[in-house]
Amino acid sequence: MATIADVARKAGVSVSTVSHVVNGTRRVSPDTARAVEAAITSLSYRPNIMARSLKAASTRSVGIAISSISNPYFSDIICAIETECARLGMMVFLSDTEDDPGRELDVVMALHQRRVDGIILAPSPDPGRRALAYLRDVGLPCVLVDRMPDPAFDQVGINNREAMRNLVERVAAHGHRRIGYVGGNPGFATTLERIAGYRESLAGAGGVIDERLLVTGSATTNSAMQAAERLLDLDQPPTALVGGNNLATIGIMKAIHRRGLRVPKDISVVGFDDFEWADCFEPRLTLVAQPCAEIGRRAAFLLMERIAAPQGARRTIQLDADIIERESCGRPK
Repeated sequence: MATIADVARKAGVSVSTVSHVVNGTRRVSPDTARAVEAAITSLSYRPNIMARSLKAASTRSVGIAISSISNPYFSDIICAIETECARLGMMVFLSDTEDDPGRELDVVMALHQRRVDGIILAPSPDPGRRALAYLRDVGLPCVLVDRMPDPAFDQVGINNREAMRNLVERVAAHGHRRIGYVGGNPGFATTLERIAGYRESLAGAGGVIDERLLVTGSATTNSAMQAAERLLDLDQPPTALVGGNNLATIGIMKAIHRRGLRVPKDISVVGFDDFEWADCFEPRLTLVAQPCAEIGRRAAFLLMERIAAPQGARRTIQLDADIIERESCGRPK
């Protein structure tokens, strides 16, 4: 079994540097951290969890409180968090908040009572932000993922505004001017950021900013389908539809298929959140792909840093997203 000394020799650093990388007790250069992580992976090193827990009075456990665990987007983030935590010797407790503010608070309190060392949370649309207030009051280290409403916490996500702006610009470049939008819950920071990007893109491209073309609150595929049908029923329906998340995009496609319309010949479709079966649609869908693995990995590392240094400066990390261009967007009729 590899020891911390073996890792240090292979990475060409001191034992204390390896310890700082593993425990997040001191900042090291990115190159050094990568060298240590590569050595840990190569040697299959596992920290002595029990000894460290006794020394630090730590449970070596982390809570993850995220909604819609079955959603492939969140599932990918959870897998990345769990993988990184396991590599660092941390046990993970996972709970679905169901985006219900009351349940979210119950989950956070229960994890705290179980003495987790910290929590990774995708906050619900709670106007009172009760779970965040509780975490502040008790001083439990926390990192927010995906939704980044409060810089008083460490946060990891993407630049939603820019990503949506770039996506809608792609649609406008095909000649579309009436571009409809089916978004998620307006209580989420992500929804508001994406809507802002949608508006900015339309204004810059000379598109029509018609409030009737913008619908939010689509939390399920069926509600998104109904929203898309309302847009298709307009006297001047949109020539292209944008899904604000993966469920909205699927709902849009269901509405289009129910109407017997063809994509992109009759109407173009693009959306947010690439998913595994996007290539199975006919035609294949143009989508924004978020770096889920990197979001999860960064969240885990940020939490380790905050556990080690509770009073340290909070950080908000915004990652770039890619647009996977396929065949679902063409020129308007």
